[in-house]
Amino acid sequence: MFLDFSALLPQQRYKLLTATVVPRPIALVSTISTEGIVNAAPFSFFNVFSEDPALAVLGLESRRDTGAIKDTTRNIIESGELVINLVDRQMVSEMAACAADLGPDQSELDFAGLSSARSRMIAPPGIEEAPIRFECRLFEMRQITPVRHLCIAEILALHARSGLIDTADMRVDTSAYVPVGRLHGTEYCETQDRFHITVPQTGSTPPADRKDRRRQT
Repeated sequence: MFLDFSALLPQQRYKLLTATVVPRPIALVSTISTEGIVNAAPFSFFNVFSEDPALAVLGLESRRDTGAIKDTTRNIIESGELVINLVDRQMVSEMAACAADLGPDQSELDFAGLSSARSRMIAPPGIEEAPIRFECRLFEMRQITPVRHLCIAEILALHARSGLIDTADMRVDTSAYVPVGRLHGTEYCETQDRFHITVPQTGSTPPADRKDRRRQT
């Protein structure tokens, strides 16, 4: 099968991308408006792609019916600050509730029953229930199309639930940290089924050779 993306509608591309590039991490982004209303919204077009500087990227979509930018995008543009809260199984229902279409004068934290957590370096609060949260400053906001913005955020600081990180070697306890990933539509997953892979060292038997030997036996 071969699919030319230039021949597909945007919604068709969306369905293919979100069903094949999986699982995707979820950013529950909290921002604050100029009126002081705390907004929270989940995004699965999200990842990190640099450590120096530490950068995260978010794909922000405008309203499909009117093309108007949503609260998160507007708040980031106006304040230049945001908190990326990561999501685990304990807070998936609340995360989903934050996707509700509320007015700009309503806080998704109140609607979802989530608690705000004071940030140290920026104004927007994080979410207390999140296992990990990143305080971020806007690095670059680029409008890709009339309905899509690409937000690059610089991570200034990290907050973690007690016991998740050993600061002696910056090791994360992956048995205690079980984030939720987005699959497709209403399907999500947990990262509990894990395995280890050892990268072959120079001079070792290449994987292709090992595969050929297995076939011979």
